[in-house]
Amino acid sequence: MIQSLLIANRGEIACRIIRTARAMGIRTVAVYSDADARALHVRQADEAVHIGASPARESYLVGEKIIAAAKATGAEAIHPGYGFLSENAEFAQAVIDAGLIWVGPRPASITAMGLKDAAKKLMSDAGVPVTPGYMGENQDPAFLAERAAEIGYPVLIKAVAGGGGKGMRKVEAAEDFADSLPSCQREAAASFGNDHVLIEKYIQRPRHIEVQVFGDTHGNIVHLFERDCSLQRRHQKVIEEAPAPGMDEATREQLCAAAVRAAKAVDYVGAGTIEFIADASEGLRTDRIWFMEMNTRLQVEHPVTEEITGVDLVEWQLRVASGEALPKRQEELSINGWAMEARLYAEDPTTGFLPSIGTLSHMEINAMRVDLGLQSGDEISPFYDPMIAKIITHSSSRAETLRDLQNQCAGADLWPVKTNAGFLARLLAEPAFAAGEVDTNFIAARQEELTTKPPLSDDALEATIHLLVDTEKAASGALEMSGLRLNAAPRRTVTLDVDGEAREAPMPFWYVHANNYARATRDGHEIIKFDRGYAYRVALHAPRGSGDGGGSDGFILSPMPGRIIAVEVAAGDQVTKGQKLLTLEAMKMEHTLAAPFDGVVAELNAEAGAQVQVEALLVRVEAEEQ
Repeated sequence: MIQSLLIANRGEIACRIIRTARAMGIRTVAVYSDADARALHVRQADEAVHIGASPARESYLVGEKIIAAAKATGAEAIHPGYGFLSENAEFAQAVIDAGLIWVGPRPASITAMGLKDAAKKLMSDAGVPVTPGYMGENQDPAFLAERAAEIGYPVLIKAVAGGGGKGMRKVEAAEDFADSLPSCQREAAASFGNDHVLIEKYIQRPRHIEVQVFGDTHGNIVHLFERDCSLQRRHQKVIEEAPAPGMDEATREQLCAAAVRAAKAVDYVGAGTIEFIADASEGLRTDRIWFMEMNTRLQVEHPVTEEITGVDLVEWQLRVASGEALPKRQEELSINGWAMEARLYAEDPTTGFLPSIGTLSHMEINAMRVDLGLQSGDEISPFYDPMIAKIITHSSSRAETLRDLQNQCAGADLWPVKTNAGFLARLLAEPAFAAGEVDTNFIAARQEELTTKPPLSDDALEATIHLLVDTEKAASGALEMSGLRLNAAPRRTVTLDVDGEAREAPMPFWYVHANNYARATRDGHEIIKFDRGYAYRVALHAPRGSGDGGGSDGFILSPMPGRIIAVEVAAGDQVTKGQKLLTLEAMKMEHTLAAPFDGVVAELNAEAGAQVQVEALLVRVEAEEQ
């Protein structure tokens, strides 16, 4: 058995691996960048090594530094987690060549499945059905446009080396192809160092079904059943569950058998996932489920499989990497109950899910299982994926599991970093999701409703008044009598500033002291009240009024630190409402900033390639005179 393990990753997955390694008596070594010097995974590991500056390309993506750290600390093995170098065959081979144990599949398997076009051909040869599309080497834009037309719109442009929704665009019509292709290629190059793409048919009612597979060095390969990952936003998974709703035993058996064939085709070792896309227009049927790609690593959503099977997949990884046979045979594996996982991100759904950075001064998550990489007081930096935690529930039925997850997302209290907790709670409350009527367009079809922040509830407002009002405020006349009736309790009204808007509420005359601090925290003279997954700033005064910060006054500010990759206008240009002004790359994603109204570009402080800070003035648009 491995005795010492270096984890070539950070955040939640590094902490997850440390937890299992510690339980197995394995010494752990963390690596960290400048930004992660005080990160949770660094604090939890037995030893930690600094490997470079904050950008991943100077630290977590530099394989030579990671291997050197392993040798310097006496680590026997390297676990890559997911993301970063986890599916890099050259790095896997370098680890092996350095005399270290690679906790992952053979480099040849990674290479075989790493490029989507080659993987699809391999799967087709192995008798695994694949989606119609073009997977060739010719990357000429005109040629690709011709192939897209032959396949028939809508189509999906996908980075051949991609994953996690990066370098992927849905194209509705031929006239949109020319704009979508270069954007997709830029994002693919930035994320994976490879701008090649493939084109495939876009399934109109798609469901994302994937099968967990596991192999050892003794020729054994098993599956651990399926997961449904159909609730997605911009091709990023949001909610995952296992098993898949609506999956009958016959379809499950055939699907999982196909996944095992796929793994055997590449002589697979370790944890992997075979991803399928299903046309759900007539339910889940084997003749409408196609191979999409294979992820040659542990998946973010692996906890739901662990919960329904009782298997610790990280432990299996470490045992297989140590040369042991799989701990269980296929007939010993079974499904027990239902599990769901929600990804809690530092992002603001009300602003198009822009990432939120800063110090997480308050965090309370009460969940059955929560896999996290941060604690209260930790910093969320702009350099990495903004995931805070994964909230996981498991119960005997889907309905109970869903209800538990909804309550736990609604009860997640974090400040001042903005999160998607409220969005998750509302998403889980959707009747159609409860009925299992989901596809990958589910969120997009309801996005406006799901991303609009609701007003603070009356019950939460009353509790906040109790927190704000004390005897000194009452004595000073900060409250105003609102009337008196015989045989009724005297009432007072108080005007509150709730997220910048005035809100009047009655308060019992007899209340004189704040004593209810549940689900709230203080920020200076304000109370931060948590309600249904949202955070509300509440103060005992009417708001003074301010701009909305969204460009409605013509000032276009950078929503976060990032790099300008394209400027579409010049000073003096006439622009129309919604017209693209520039594109900002931040946290591995492209963000388009558009004109808030018809007008003229009066000021331009942006050029391609420039780094900008949060709230930097990039463009000022003046309205046209009537």
